[in-house]
This record gives sequence, structure tokens and C-alpha cells, in this order.
Amino acid sequence: MDSIKDIVRTYSLKDISIATLASHSALQILRGARDEGLRTVLIVEKRRLELYDEFRNLIDKYIIVENFSETLDVAQELLRENAIFVPHGSAVEYVGPERFRSLPVPMFGNRDLMIWEGDQKLKMRLLKDSGIPVPREYSLEEEIDRPVIVKLPGAKGGRFFFLATSREEVLKRLDEYVRNGVLRSREDALVQEYVIGVPMYFHYFYSPIFRRVEILGIDIRYETNIDGLRRAPPQIASMFEPSFVVVGNIPVVIREKMLQTVLDYGKKFVRKSIELLPPGAIGPFCLESIVKDDLSIIVFEFSGRIVAGTNIYVGSGSPYSWLYWNEPMYMGRRIAREIRIAAEMGVSCLELILT
Repeated sequence: MDSIKDIVRTYSLKDISIATLASHSALQILRGARDEGLRTVLIVEKRRLELYDEFRNLIDKYIIVENFSETLDVAQELLRENAIFVPHGSAVEYVGPERFRSLPVPMFGNRDLMIWEGDQKLKMRLLKDSGIPVPREYSLEEEIDRPVIVKLPGAKGGRFFFLATSREEVLKRLDEYVRNGVLRSREDALVQEYVIGVPMYFHYFYSPIFRRVEILGIDIRYETNIDGLRRAPPQIASMFEPSFVVVGNIPVVIREKMLQTVLDYGKKFVRKSIELLPPGAIGPFCLESIVKDDLSIIVFEFSGRIVAGTNIYVGSGSPYSWLYWNEPMYMGRRIAREIRIAAEMGVSCLELILT
């Protein structure tokens, strides 16, 4: 295929559109484009069309497919719309980072970062190499001497994650997942120390245009049934196995004295991503963390694109985004603004934010 730079040079920069999949954080991406005066294109599965038609005022063009796996088949239609594709978690989970990497459409952000996000081992390597504190990791050959959480690759929203206290328990469950087709190989799973503390998910935006890392918000994931078990008496809670399926998100503001650490982590992540995966992180990313009672912050995962937790700030902005922009800035609009400004500055600037 033509290089992305060659494709961008054929675009009409005064008629750019933003395209995304109808899932995850699509509504705020569409709303953000609208707020910045850009056209929108939505790739929607037939079964989801009724829902998104409720928000028809945000959508200039539908591209209807049976399944998101057909996204590569509609590339030419996207190109005719001068589309810039904005990926989110459904691109990672339902299309797959490898397939998305080959999509011949300009993409906002670094598509190689999606490959690393989808691989648990590469994901943790980037965090550790950034100098960011992470939980202890166990190989499948090691004896386990403390509670661990076992995670599957991809953007599964916590589905199939489980807790364990022994190597035998971990191997037994992973072998079940392999037999049931949930997991390709037990080596693909990540076994981490289960760190006790408050989960906080820090939303960042790195702007190549302004050359700065912005903190745009923080959320806590609401997970079932682990959050429900917290309200149950111990004798009842002990009858259930915890699960970590994300069902919603809650806004949170961290103690101000801790903001320097949060910002430092974001800057370290961007610097190392530029070194390992040039051009590095572009636009939104999230460091998924635990805050311990000594106020240390341990990062257990990252997402290299917009996360659903940013949906809580749509239209209003967060306490942090107001400090940068003095207006109701939220992640979907921040993405659109970076794209709009780059397009107004010309092709060479637009190329800085696309891969």
C-alpha cells in the first residue's frame, strides 16, 4: 500500500473527517469532532445501528458492516472521506492490533503502540524500561508466595482475570482457558502480584504540536463482582469468586501533592516510547495504577489509546483539563483539536500525529 504520508498528501486538509468504530468511546470521539468543526464517519455493525441512530446529529456518514472484522474492507471508502481513524479498545479487542496495523488509512496515534498494548510481556517491558514502578511479575515456572492476579492479553475489560495464591492454581485455570479456546497459550497470560490499594487510572494526552504531556483526568473502574463483594458480609463474600468485568467508571480527584508523581510517570512513559517505538506515544494513553497507603503509585498496565474511563468527562471536562484549556475539554475533543490544529498548520504538521 501507499505510505501513510503519501496518502495524507492527497487529502483535502479543509475537509478532514474523523472516523471510528461504533463502540467503547465512539460517542465522545464523535462529539469531540463536532465541537471542533470536523466531519464524522462511523463504522457500525448492523446490530448496533439502532443505538447509534439515536445520536444521528453527531454522525455525517455511516459505514455499515456485519462485523468489525470487515473494517479493512472499507478502507477505500474511508480514504474518499479524507478520514483520520481514531482507535479505541474495540479496535484492539475485536479487530486485533496486527490487523489494524495494516489498515491503509491514516491513524491518529502510534499504531505500533497498539501492538505492544496487546502483548502482556511487551506492555510490562515498556513500563519497566520507563523507570515506572510496577508489580512483581511471576513466570509460570516460579513458586508463588503471595496473592497474584492473572490477566489475559487484549482489551477484555477485566473479563477472565482471576486471583490465585499458588502456582498449581494458576496453571490449572490457564489450562482450562486453553482447552476452552479463551486463551491461545498459557504463556500469553500475565501473572502479577496482587497489590493492595486504591485503583486509579490516569488519563494523559501527549501533544507533538505543543510538545507537552497533559493530565486530562482520572477514573476508577467499577467492576463486578469484586465491587459488590465489598458490601457483602465476610461469610457471604467468601462464597463467591471475585470477577473484574468493568461495568462503569467513576471520576476521582487525587491529592494535589501526588500530581507531580503522576505527571513524572506520564513524561517517562512518553520519553521511553519515543526511544523504543518511534515516533512514540501520540495523543491519549492511560497508566492503570494502584495507590498504596504510603501514597506510592504502582502501575500495573497501560493503554496506548483513548480509554472508556474518559467518557465520564464528556461535555464538561475534568478538573485537570480545565487548568490547561480554561474550557470544557475532554479526551474526544482534545483528539479532534490536535487533528484540527495540525491540519490548519499543513501536511508536515499533520504527519507528526499520524501513523
